Amino acid sequence: MSDSVFIHSQEQLQQLAQDVLRYAREKGASGASVEISEGSGLSVGVRKGSVETIEQNKDKGMGVTVYLGEEGHTRRGNASTSDFSAKALQDTVEAAYNIARFTAEDDCAGLPDVDTLEMNPLDLKLCSPWLISAEEAVELAKRCEAAAFAVDKRITNSEGAGVYAQQSHFVSANSRGFMGGYPFSRHTISVAPIAGKGGNMQRDDWYSSMRDPRQLAKPEAIGRYAAERALARLNARQLDTRKCPVLFEAPLAAGLLGAFVQAVSGGALYRKSTFLLDTLGKPVFAPHIQIVEDPHVIGAVGSAPFDEEGVKTQRRDVVKDGVVQGYFLSTYSARKLGMKTTGNSGGSHNLSMTSSLTKSSDNFKAMLKKLDTGLLVTELMGQGVNYVTGDYSRGASGYWVEKGVIQYPVEEITIAGNMKDMLAQIVAIGADSLIRGTKQTGSVLIESMTVAGN
Repeated sequence: MSDSVFIHSQEQLQQLAQDVLRYAREKGASGASVEISEGSGLSVGVRKGSVETIEQNKDKGMGVTVYLGEEGHTRRGNASTSDFSAKALQDTVEAAYNIARFTAEDDCAGLPDVDTLEMNPLDLKLCSPWLISAEEAVELAKRCEAAAFAVDKRITNSEGAGVYAQQSHFVSANSRGFMGGYPFSRHTISVAPIAGKGGNMQRDDWYSSMRDPRQLAKPEAIGRYAAERALARLNARQLDTRKCPVLFEAPLAAGLLGAFVQAVSGGALYRKSTFLLDTLGKPVFAPHIQIVEDPHVIGAVGSAPFDEEGVKTQRRDVVKDGVVQGYFLSTYSARKLGMKTTGNSGGSHNLSMTSSLTKSSDNFKAMLKKLDTGLLVTELMGQGVNYVTGDYSRGASGYWVEKGVIQYPVEEITIAGNMKDMLAQIVAIGADSLIRGTKQTGSVLIESMTVAGN
C-alpha cells in the first residue's frame, strides 16, 4: 500500500527509530526499544437525521523504553512524545533514562531473546484506507439510521448512527536488531435505534467493522437488523428465579472466550489471581471444544506478524479436545513463570472457538432447538466476573424459549454460575459464527446456570 495517506513514509519512521536507539546507546543504555506511529481518521455521528458530531484526527507519537544494567538486574524507564524533532526525541530518551536510573531492579525486565524476534515479517495486507469525505460519511450514517426508522412506526427514537474510518502505520524497533512495522486500518458503521414509548421502550444496536471498507455490511442492512432487534425486545417480562440451560448469542459468546483469555494470561497467572492457575495440560472445557489462534490470516482484524515486543507470532492450538495447550504470555510474564513468550504481548490474535460436534446445519434456529426450554441471552450488563474465584454474575436480558421456540422477551434478570463450571458445561457451539474484535465463535449453549428474577 502507498504511504501517500500518511505524512511520513515507513522509511522515515524507520530512520527516526534508528535515531532514537542511537540516542539511547550514546546515553549509556544497555538496551532500548522504540515504537513510532502516525495515523489519521474520521468519525461522524448523526441522530434523527441531523448531524451531531464530525471529528477528524491526525496523530503521531513516539514511545521509548530504556534499560540499564545486566540481565537479571535490570532497571527500566519509559517516556513518550508527539514531537518528532531531533531535540524532542533526545529529550524523551533522556527522560526515560533518568526514570530508569531511579527504579528498582527487576530480574525479569529486559528485551525479548533474539531467537524469539521476527526478523522477516510477513505482509498480511492489513491496511485498506477509506478516503471517505465527511459529507459521504454523514450520508452513510443517515442511510443506516433511516433504514432503522423505516422498519416499523414503533421505532420512535435513536441513540444515533455513526461511521468511523481510521488508518495508521508504525515502526517498532529494539537494540537487539529487530525492526518491523506496517500500515493498518479499521472502519465501522453502527446504529442504535429505540423502539416503543413511555414505560415500554427498548434499545438495541448493531455494527459492522472491517479493515477493508468494501467488506462492510450495507448501512441499510445494519439499520434494519438493529431495528428488528429493538422491536423484538418490546413488552419484556421478568422471570422467576430458576436453574435452566442458557444460550449465549454469538456476540456475547465472544465475551466468554475473552474471559478465558484473561484467566490464562501471564499477568493473572504470575500474580496467582486467576481461577485457571496451573491448568496447562489439564481439561478446562468440555472435550469437544477446540480453540485455535491464527495470527496470519490475510486482512483479518486480529492478524499480526509480530506482537508489541517484536516477538514472532504463530498459529497454535490453545485448547485441544477441551485441554489447555498454551497460555497467553509476553516476554516479561513468561520470565516470571519460568516459561517462553507466546507472542501475545498486547493480547490474542484471531482466536476461533469451535466444537467438533458442530454440523453445518447448526444455525441459530437449530441452536434454539438444542436449547429446547431455557434462556437465550442477547445482552449483558456490568463486569460481573471474579477472576480469582471464577464466580460469574451479570445483569442480562434476552428471551425465554420453550421447545425450541422463542416465547417472549425477558429483562431485569441476573445470570450466575462459576466460570469453571460454565466452560466445562458447554454443550454445543453453533455454526452461526461471528467475528467480534480478535475473537470468532458461534452461539454457545451452557448446560445449566442460575437465573435470578422475581
